[in-house]
Amino acid sequence: MTFEVGALDRLADGLGPRNKSDPNAGAAPAAAAPKALYEIHLTDAFAWLEARAPQSIHAVVTDPPYGLKEFTDVETSKLRNGRGGVWRIPPSFDGCRRSPIPRFTVLSDADLMALRAFFVEFGRLALRALVPGGHVVIATNPLLSHMVYLPLIEAGFEKRGEIVRLVQTLRGGDRPKNAHDEFTGVSVMPRSGWEPWGLFRKPCEGRVQDNLRKWGVGGLRRISADGPFVDVIRSAPTRPEERKLAPHPSLKPQSYMRQIVRAALPLGRGVVLDPFMGAGSTIAAATFVGYRSIGIERDPSYFAVAERAIPALAQLKVKGASSPHASSGRMDAAAKRPEAHPHRKGG
Repeated sequence: MTFEVGALDRLADGLGPRNKSDPNAGAAPAAAAPKALYEIHLTDAFAWLEARAPQSIHAVVTDPPYGLKEFTDVETSKLRNGRGGVWRIPPSFDGCRRSPIPRFTVLSDADLMALRAFFVEFGRLALRALVPGGHVVIATNPLLSHMVYLPLIEAGFEKRGEIVRLVQTLRGGDRPKNAHDEFTGVSVMPRSGWEPWGLFRKPCEGRVQDNLRKWGVGGLRRISADGPFVDVIRSAPTRPEERKLAPHPSLKPQSYMRQIVRAALPLGRGVVLDPFMGAGSTIAAATFVGYRSIGIERDPSYFAVAERAIPALAQLKVKGASSPHASSGRMDAAAKRPEAHPHRKGG
């Protein structure tokens, strides 16, 4: 499904190199209707990227299927039927049904080889599609981040650090399986309290200032005139009201997504791509901050969810995500503590 057919291609063409005589060249209209800001496609991400014109995307923000296996037809069928498979289905208690999480410790050597091959191809295609200086912001987890990062570096990206999402998760902290009573004082792994998001950049053409003038990217947008974007962001788990709008097991909260999407375009202009869109949280965040974006999703069920959810998520009022038109431009969530969650207990 495409909104404003061809509008993003025309924008991309106009952004690259910028017309120096017009300081506002390529800027999105301030009063653009939300649906004019994005387009979404039901297709394979790699096929779409292969067909995309080179140097026509300005940032990639995505939470990919970094286990691969968890989003195969077999495993998604098990997930939707509540049977688990690679998905860990936490028990319900106190009337609260907790969200499933994938168990990446079950990946075989063949699965890991396939994972590496997947990101080798993703790195090649993303490097081709991005303009010089364009960033990739990519979600992963502490167990598999190296399998994501190394192929991107080998593809030619510069690693620019990590964004740490501080969030209490259900990963880790368990006692030994089938020996809980025997080893009551042992946890097999630490309970995870953070989520890494890799930050990569396609090499700039010359100095950052030159790249910013020519391509509009190369750095990160500051929180305000006085405050830089920071790489540690406190975040609550995704709220029930957001999950109700966009039921997807890996949905990230708008209070977090709006901050990283906003940072990805330093001058506030360009096209943000999410090639693994899921339920559309990246596209909704881009719409909220006034950026043009493109979302790709191959699963028809999740694509249908995204069609419905993106406009609703983009209009959702959340704590810590200020209006894109606020005078200071500050995203206050970066300095706030995560909300307490009554059903997230240590183990």
